[in-house]
Formats: sequence, C-alpha cells, structure tokens
Amino acid sequence: MTMSQDTSLTERILKLKRERNAVILAHNYQLWEVQDIADFVGDSLELSQRAAQTAARVIVFCGVHFMAETAAILCPAMTVLLPDEHAGCPMANMITAEQLRQKKKELPETTVVCYINSTAEVKAESDICVTSSNAVKVIENLDNNEILFVPDQYLADYVTTQADKKINFWPGYCPTHIRIQPWDITTLKKENPRAIAVVHPECRPEVIAVADEVLSTGGMIRCAQREEVREMIIGTELGIIHRLKKENPGKKFIPASEQAVCPNMKLITLEKVLWSLEEMAPQVKVPEEIRVRAKATVDKMLAIV
Repeated sequence: MTMSQDTSLTERILKLKRERNAVILAHNYQLWEVQDIADFVGDSLELSQRAAQTAARVIVFCGVHFMAETAAILCPAMTVLLPDEHAGCPMANMITAEQLRQKKKELPETTVVCYINSTAEVKAESDICVTSSNAVKVIENLDNNEILFVPDQYLADYVTTQADKKINFWPGYCPTHIRIQPWDITTLKKENPRAIAVVHPECRPEVIAVADEVLSTGGMIRCAQREEVREMIIGTELGIIHRLKKENPGKKFIPASEQAVCPNMKLITLEKVLWSLEEMAPQVKVPEEIRVRAKATVDKMLAIV
C-alpha cells in the first residue's frame, strides 16, 4: 500500500466514522496502522471500560471476537462491528459452556472465575470475570477460598503465587504466549544488561520466573513511562511494540521472541475497517438471556476494579 492510498483510506474511514457516529477501539496487539486510526488503544480491561462509557451509536472493535462480544454485552443498545468475523481467540475456544457446566457439577463448592478471554456463553456460566491486569485483586476479594479458573492455566498458576486461594485450573493456554521461552529472556538480559524484562502472565511459569516484572499489556505501557526505565525486553505479542515506541521516543524496546505473533490479531486491516463501516457488518450480537448473565460477571469485576 502506498502512502497516498493509506491517506485516502484513513480519510474515508474518518468521514464514515463521523457519519455513523462510531468509535473505533483497538487492542494493543493490532496492526500499527489500525492502532493509529483508533480513537482508543488499550488492553482488555481498558477496552471493556471504554466500551461501557462511550456515547457513540456504533463500536468498531479492532480485536478478536470475545472482545467485541464483551462490548455487545456491556452496550446492548449499540451496534458492535468486528471488521473480520474470523478474528477469534484459540484460548477462548478451549472451553465451552457445556464443558464448564459439567466441571461445575464436579466442583459444586467453587467460585467460577473466567478470564475475559472467553466466550459470552462461558461468561454467563461463571460467577465473576477477570482480566490479566486485575485477576489477583479480584480473586483476593472473593469470599470463597476455592476457585475454578477458566480457561488460562498459566494466568491461574501466576495468581496462585500472589493470592492465598485454592485454584483449580482449566488446561487452556494462549498459543502465542507459550512460544516465548525462558532462554529467550535470559539470553536477552545478558545481551542487554540495562534492560528490564517484563512478561505477560499468560506466559509459562518458567518464563515468569526469569522476568523482572509480570504485567498486563496496560501495565507494560505504564512501566515504559517510568523515568528510570530506558530499555525493556517485552514478553508479549509483538503488536504492542508499535505503541511503546510511539509513546516513548528515545527508549529501547526489545521483543522477547519474534515468534510471539497472534495471527488472529493481525486479520483486521484498514480496508476491512472501511468495509465494515460501509456495510455495517459483521455485527456481533449476544442473545439477551446470555447477555444479561454474562454482564453480571463483568459488572462484578468492574465494581472491584
């Protein structure tokens, strides 16, 4: 794509956005040009909060399906668009509502905590929702000591090191974060002795063990703004590095692994954003009975954080 084509696309998107009374939300892992066209870029918690607060009539969600579903759960009167309907989340698909119902029968005394990286149906079967940035705080605030955490086993494992709770894991995981290996971190730390190594809690425990800090993507953004931090090794999906460099000129950001790319997060392009606004499709809708129950789990989380 040439610069003139890119400028033309941007102008057409902005024009249609105004006409549709739309807001464009983009996750930190999106393509750089999609991040740059967005009204707001953030992590799952920040995007959920922004979706709940927006006065727009249309939300164009540049992320993956469960994120657009969360916006639809929180904003039933709004039209929620996902510019590529194939932008899914493998981790979210690692548990179904029926599987969760069966597990609840096996563990009837547990409080079910679902990671926001889950489907609306799974949220509806859960007691409370969490994100990577607030999982520890939310779980610490629960009265019950026994927790069933779905679907990410590695985030659950990290929470066990921070909160005094008995946590039963569901064996799900993020295929992107497990590509990051502990030797990636240790090698880069030797090569860059002034760098702070920050990794996402979806990483393997052995990766977390050699990191300096464990942070959500929003936490990484805030960490980079600290005056004493001049170099960072980034243990998460590579898309975040664009925003880090953009907001922190003069600082050095080193990807922990060039393999940490989520193909689903890269499906949305400027062309698809434009098409989505033109056609008002694909729309993400959640059946009302599921939406109401799922919203209760998200509201409980937002009340704590």
